[in-house]
Amino acid sequence: MNLKLETINFEIIENVAIIRLNRPNSYNSLNAKMAKELLEISYECDTNKKIRAIILTGEGDKAFCAGGDLKSFDETGNVAKHLKMVTHDLHGAITKFSRMNSPLIVAVNGVAAGAGLSFVGFADLAIATSSATFVSAYTKAGLTPDGSSSYYLPRIIGIRKYLELVMTNKVLSSEEALTWGLLNYIYDDKNFWNETLKLADNLSKGPTLAYGKTKRLIHNSLNSTLETQMELETKMISESAETNDGQNGIQAFLKKEKPRFEGK
Repeated sequence: MNLKLETINFEIIENVAIIRLNRPNSYNSLNAKMAKELLEISYECDTNKKIRAIILTGEGDKAFCAGGDLKSFDETGNVAKHLKMVTHDLHGAITKFSRMNSPLIVAVNGVAAGAGLSFVGFADLAIATSSATFVSAYTKAGLTPDGSSSYYLPRIIGIRKYLELVMTNKVLSSEEALTWGLLNYIYDDKNFWNETLKLADNLSKGPTLAYGKTKRLIHNSLNSTLETQMELETKMISESAETNDGQNGIQAFLKKEKPRFEGK
């Protein structure tokens, strides 16, 4: 691995990849460079066999991600053209993260606004500090959502709730976000990172291929008939039974032992 990154800190600890948005003085807002680096990192996470779980979080204690860096966008002189280029890279990265086998945990450690809120949507699991806040913010600047926001979030929280977020720019606390279904867990600020690592470590020891197939089942179910979906379930579970993890898992279950998964 030889990634030269300016806006993101990236490391692999055992089988867990940790992605830290690293523009804390700008509230980890997303600029063109960060979008391009996220795309590069997504390919690394998708192809590096060592990586079996991923954490996406923000550096500093002010924000997780405050959305797009509108100041840098405006300075280009052609915001519309620039946004097409930025979203091309960002959306490419989101597609990779959404489709890869390794589960993605978004760990919100502060303000999640705009694209930061979108990241909560495409994550497989979303957790936050008790002090984190969530806001759409797009229409406040006369803009529309991006970053898969209009795809994932209405399916997670419902169309009416999503439109409320986008149209009123309502700010949600962590407790409200949990109640709305945006989050899986909330942890106090002191224990947040330890709990995040513990969750990622547990996932990294799981049946990675089965995780990936489950994600594909869910994506397909959004536009599938019952019969088509069940046929795909048949295909996925039979394929899973042929993997090393599947065979080891079945035998461990029958012998009442703890399975040992290797992502193969």
